[in-house]
Amino acid sequence: MFEFLKTLQLPLLYLTALVLSVLLPLHAWRIAKIVTLVGMLTSFVVFVTQLIVYWFQAIPIHSPGHLMALLIAMLAWVVVQFSARYLNGEPNQLKYVRYVLLALASAALLVNSSNLLVIALAWAGTSVFIHPLLIFYDDRQAAQLVAHKRFLVSRLSECCLLVALILIYSELGSFDLNDLQTYINSELQNGLTMPLHVAAVLFAVVAILKSAQLPLHGWLIQVMEAPTPVSALMHAGIVNIGGFVLIQLSPLLAQAYVAQALLVVFGSLTAVLAGFVMLTRISIKVRLAWSTCAQMGFMLVEVGLGLYELALLHLVAHSLYKAYAFLSSGTAVLHNQRKRFFSQSWQSVRMLDHLGSLVVSMVLVFAVLEVWQFLGFEQPIPVAALCLVAFGLAPVLGYGVHPLSARCWAVLQLLVLANLYLVWHCVFSVFSPPLHALATPLVVWVIGLFLIFYILQVVFRHSSQNRFVQQAYLWAYNGFYLDESFTRFAFKFWPARFYGPRTKDSISTPLSHSGNT
Repeated sequence: MFEFLKTLQLPLLYLTALVLSVLLPLHAWRIAKIVTLVGMLTSFVVFVTQLIVYWFQAIPIHSPGHLMALLIAMLAWVVVQFSARYLNGEPNQLKYVRYVLLALASAALLVNSSNLLVIALAWAGTSVFIHPLLIFYDDRQAAQLVAHKRFLVSRLSECCLLVALILIYSELGSFDLNDLQTYINSELQNGLTMPLHVAAVLFAVVAILKSAQLPLHGWLIQVMEAPTPVSALMHAGIVNIGGFVLIQLSPLLAQAYVAQALLVVFGSLTAVLAGFVMLTRISIKVRLAWSTCAQMGFMLVEVGLGLYELALLHLVAHSLYKAYAFLSSGTAVLHNQRKRFFSQSWQSVRMLDHLGSLVVSMVLVFAVLEVWQFLGFEQPIPVAALCLVAFGLAPVLGYGVHPLSARCWAVLQLLVLANLYLVWHCVFSVFSPPLHALATPLVVWVIGLFLIFYILQVVFRHSSQNRFVQQAYLWAYNGFYLDESFTRFAFKFWPARFYGPRTKDSISTPLSHSGNT
């Protein structure tokens, strides 16, 4: 009973705020602010209590539920605070508050549950309740178009999710994650049955669809017609859910090579192609959207390779960064300081310097691990994880014209970041499932693809006048025309219906903003 109430604690808080906002509509913002603050504080207390129990009793956690609940509670408080100021004077604010609270309650229920049926219903709930917020400005046809595209992708993913649940229940007679792990452990020698293998593949497909992977990514890029806090909630929270669900399903994924391969191939191609597109964009919100698309691909790669602690670290860091980036995007200044695809700072450095930066980064990252192991560090860290970290840190050494003092400073920065990663690896491994054996072909695929991406990025920036590079720039700027192809295909069978602008009579009286400054 205690565990049941602990699971429902945060969702019930948000649902209580929803009921109170209906009963006291003029105080809806104040209620939402107070309840989200209480939710954040209680989630922090639960999280710290769990850490203390782990520390003194050495009980392995291996579940990121409470960590994710704290993350959602923090995002909820920040988004509600920002929304109250952002929407001051706008119509339909009560509708906005209600759907935000419903979406938050669904997300909180999802991360706190260990029942696959509840997780699936809550996952669908976040999609359903975020939909009206995407068309909050329902007089904008662009917003209606994007919401329709997302509706199609979401319904397709939920059909796959339903089939996966049926297959799992037919094998286990239960939706409980603990029962699933017990069954897989007992049948480990025999491998997965065909229904469970298909279910794992379907869960991977659902994560790919809901994480806006190419070519079904267009709705995430074009969601900018929604209010900025909705974009922040979408990019910092909703699209991250796929990574969390896959981490929870790690016992199943560890035995399903096809599902791992799907995640790695789709995720890595999305990360590379979206990374190229992002380099061509100037608008900060569009760059952030393509960045989210690429980062989700990167996260699915980490899950597919079994690097769960790296995926969880990535998920939390990305959520916090994207929430801050979107909510502060209005104050960003976009002049000549922003790097372009063919920036002068890149072209003023020799190509070999940039390529050499990757080699130096690899050497330094592995040297840091050797030092830690010499000092007694025994926690296993896969080579694939270190390679990915080295790829991520290489630009620290390669940007701009570096005199000797600046190069030394860049090396020091890289060493600090490499050590910081090992610290965070230890922290997040407490909440992550145990590692499983990595599939060598998938590791080779990812490292090879990212190496090609790094080399092409350097070559393209140093050969901006080449006709092939100019053509590649045009394709990248247009997103490789993938979204246009999907839109034409999808709308041929299920065209969008556009609604006219709201009439004056349909505009409700704005809520009072007592205390909003």
